[in-house]
Formats: sequence, structure tokens, C-alpha cells
Amino acid sequence: MRNLTAAVVGAGFIGPVHVEGLMRAGVPVAGILGISDEESNRAAAALNLPRAYRSFAEVLADPEVDVVHIATPNILHYDMARQVLKAGKHVLCEKPLAMNTRESAELVDVAHQSGLVAGVNYNIRFYPLCIEARDIVRRGDLGEVFSICGSYAQDWLLLRTDYNWRVLAEAGGDLRAVADIGTHWLDLVQHITGLEVEAVCADLKTVHPTRLRPKGEVETFKGKQEIRQVETEPIAVTTEDFGSILLRFSTGARGCLWVSQVTAGRKNCLRFEIAGSRSAVSWSSEDPNQLWIGHRERPNEALIRDPALVSEAARRFINYPGGHNEGFPDTFKQCFRAFYGYIRAGDFSAATPFPTFEDGHREIAVCEAILRSHREARWVELNSK
Repeated sequence: MRNLTAAVVGAGFIGPVHVEGLMRAGVPVAGILGISDEESNRAAAALNLPRAYRSFAEVLADPEVDVVHIATPNILHYDMARQVLKAGKHVLCEKPLAMNTRESAELVDVAHQSGLVAGVNYNIRFYPLCIEARDIVRRGDLGEVFSICGSYAQDWLLLRTDYNWRVLAEAGGDLRAVADIGTHWLDLVQHITGLEVEAVCADLKTVHPTRLRPKGEVETFKGKQEIRQVETEPIAVTTEDFGSILLRFSTGARGCLWVSQVTAGRKNCLRFEIAGSRSAVSWSSEDPNQLWIGHRERPNEALIRDPALVSEAARRFINYPGGHNEGFPDTFKQCFRAFYGYIRAGDFSAATPFPTFEDGHREIAVCEAILRSHREARWVELNSK
């Protein structure tokens, strides 16, 4: 098979991250599409790409493109992913896969019928020590899993003047903090433990029901760097800024998740602690190259990310010696290597080493249950009507 070529749709914060990850994974990028010709041209020049696309149709019609990466606002994911598959190209979509389970279920069906490869970028799975934690569970070293607890906290929406399209339900969905970052945590812990969320009880809160929107958008995560005065207008916000969720997992395990985008000082902090009958593991994205392993009758361990010390499962996703730290950008590279390696291997009946559309659909089902639980102030089972 000839070398696969990608195109990236979306030139905001995460699109260029995809481009960098693809280049580091050895995948050529044909070009990028932004929200306007100006943004497309600027991104193509900054990223040294050969082409700035003028339209999504132009991306789909490009015979050099084998895979399309979708890194656009949430509301566009469903239609774009569907069109990519209908055009006969593989697709890797940012989360959430769609705006609701009706859309995501359809995408799962379209992907199956197409015979193409379709993935969702839950990149946090690809931190090597998260892979090591999964292997610890698989080996039975953790024992029976009792509890799965943790948090995902940021501060980029702390102030009333902080604004981004994600705060608007019509652009990002009725859930925001949970759907934007909480789903990364939920996907990660279910992937590590092999357990699925079966019921939820959620309590969510909107701190700023009115935010001040700049007249002229600011770039995601960079708006708080703006020091000049900009004209603003008030905008109503119904999506949550933070919240807590009680969880019931298959096999009877229990858990809790705290999600916040208004916690001062937490720039991008995902943490989990998984406790079993034999030991426990804990990890934080702020210290991603160390995994805590807890014991009852012997000293605890602090395992560093070192290919000489971890299992083979994790070693395959480490490219530098111990002490040479790998972090957030490396997770994209490793996710893309797994995705493109699967396509090149050509056996689409094999187990997928990356998050699939089925995983994306399951996460949206969890989100819908969380939103319903919050609105109705009760436990909600995922299979309930």
C-alpha cells in the first residue's frame, strides 16, 4: 500500500495539533481547511502545508487524501464524518462524535457499511503509563476493581469574560464541561478497567449564566492572554461550568467524577485512582511520567515512564528513554500511529488499537444519561428510556 495521506478540517486550537501529530507519526498532510480562506491560508503557511482548502467539498474531492481528520466545532462532526465515509475515505473525528445518540448510532452503521476505518480521538488513552495501568488490570495485579474515582479540572472559563463557542448549547451541545473534558476521563477509566458505566447520578452547576462575548471571536485557550480592551456583548449560557457524578459500573464497582472548567490554577489536570482487592493505581496528567501503585502489606511504588521498566504493552508507545519526558503532543502521535498502522495492515476484522465510532457512541449515551440525571435529580440507568 502506498503511504497514506491525510487532510485536516479545522484550523483552531486542535486542528494544528493534529497536523503536528501526523507529521511526527510520518503521515504526510495534504492540506488544511479553516472557517475561511484567510484562516486556511494562515494555517497552511504556519504549518508549512502544501494546500489551503477552500471548502469541505474540495477536501472530499482530493484524490490524494486517504484519511480526513475532523477537528471542527461539535455541531459539525456528524454531518462531516458521514460525508467523509460516503466519499470513500477513512475518518478520525474529534470527540464528541455527534450531538446525540441518534446521530452517533447512524454513524456507527454508516462506518460498518462503508468497510472503512473510523476512529474518535480519545488521545489520553495513549499516555504510556495509562496503557501500563490497563495492563496491570489485565494481568490481575489489581484484583477485583472496587472503586474508580477522579477528576478533570481546568480554569480557562473561570471568569465571566472568558468566552468560546463551546459555552453555547447550540454549538457544542447541552453538556459542556462533562462532554468536553469529562468524556476523556470516562473513556480512559473504562478503557483501563474494561468496565462500563451502567448508571449515573449527576449534579451540575452553571456559575456564569451570562458571559461576555467579544465582538470578534478569540482563539480557544488563548483568549485569556488578550490584554487589550475588546468590545463585548452579554450572552446567555445554559451549559455547566462544573459538576459531580456518581457512577455505577458493571460488576458492581462504584465511582465518582468531578469535572470543572472554573478551578483556578488547574490548566489541564486529569486524575484517576482505581482501587482493587490487591492493589491500587493513581495517575495525573500534570505528572504524566509517573504512575503510583499502592499496596497494603509492602511499600508503595512510583513507576516512572521508562521503556526498561514497563510492560511490553506500554513499551510500544514510548519513543524516548526514561527521564526524557513525553506528554500531551505525544499522545496524538501515538494515537495516529495506531490508527494508520491498522489501516496499513489491512485486516479490518482484527481488534482495533484505537478508539472507534462505537466508543464515541457509548460516550454520548453516557452523556445523555448524565444530563437526564441532572435534570430529573435521580439515578439514571443507561438502558432506561
